[in-house]
Amino acid sequence: MQKIYMGDTGLKVSPAVYGFYRWEDVKDPRTTLKKIVGLCLELGINTFDHADSYGAYQCEELFGELIADKVFKREDVVLFTKCGLRVPNSHNPDIRTRHYNTSASHVTKSVDASLKKLRTDYIDIFLLDRIDPISNLEETALALEKLADSGKIKNIGIANFSVFQHQLLSSYLRKPIVTNHIEFNLLKTQALDNGQLDYIKQKYMQALASAPLAEGEIANGTGIQATRVREKLDELSGKYNADIEALAVAWLVKLGAIPLIGTTNEQRIRNIANSFSIDLDHQDWYELYNVSAEFQGVKS
Repeated sequence: MQKIYMGDTGLKVSPAVYGFYRWEDVKDPRTTLKKIVGLCLELGINTFDHADSYGAYQCEELFGELIADKVFKREDVVLFTKCGLRVPNSHNPDIRTRHYNTSASHVTKSVDASLKKLRTDYIDIFLLDRIDPISNLEETALALEKLADSGKIKNIGIANFSVFQHQLLSSYLRKPIVTNHIEFNLLKTQALDNGQLDYIKQKYMQALASAPLAEGEIANGTGIQATRVREKLDELSGKYNADIEALAVAWLVKLGAIPLIGTTNEQRIRNIANSFSIDLDHQDWYELYNVSAEFQGVKS
């Protein structure tokens, strides 16, 4: 799988990224993580997306164990991590309610904690996950600049930011924002209409499309929109000799988006990897989009 540049930063990433954002209820996470990481590396996916809270606050540490055990070399992988979302958990009894914290002090502490858990000296891209409206964003931006100047983080990213929030943070930063993680798939195409994708491209960034298979809804959903989109994918699958999930991700790739894989289903991961060998015809892309748009927001 050929690596691609993340915007104009010089950083190269795999064209698909594996993220641990759906690992809250994974059984035997240590064994599963080792197996999934091994599969990703076998498929050429060497870029991994973490957050301090993923997997009940355990995934960073489990991934760091693989680095410590020399399962692979640190320089052979690209690491993202983020902070912002705080959820109640037995590992953090001080968190009473789900909330966001992107204050300068929390960002600085989170980076140091992530470096320790991941057993690394630097994070390739550190992201803010949403804006906390009661934190001082100017102070947060200054903290991010200092972390970048220190070498602890190499690049700054964001997750789930609107265009206006993106612009607000950018106005406080001297360094560029290199990516925005947005929920984007054939069943949720709002990023094409709300300006997110256009603004990302304007800034020479890469969009990371989280939930590229709509958390399994594209293959298994029973709503009208999912059913009709799946029918169109089934219709096209013979033409491209491809699984419908691979076609659905190829639809995103055609837009220049990087799929952010969240599943632990090995076949589903392979389907996403296979999407890069598919070049959707111009009108086939629009046929899929038109079917989805017709039922956008319709649940049943």
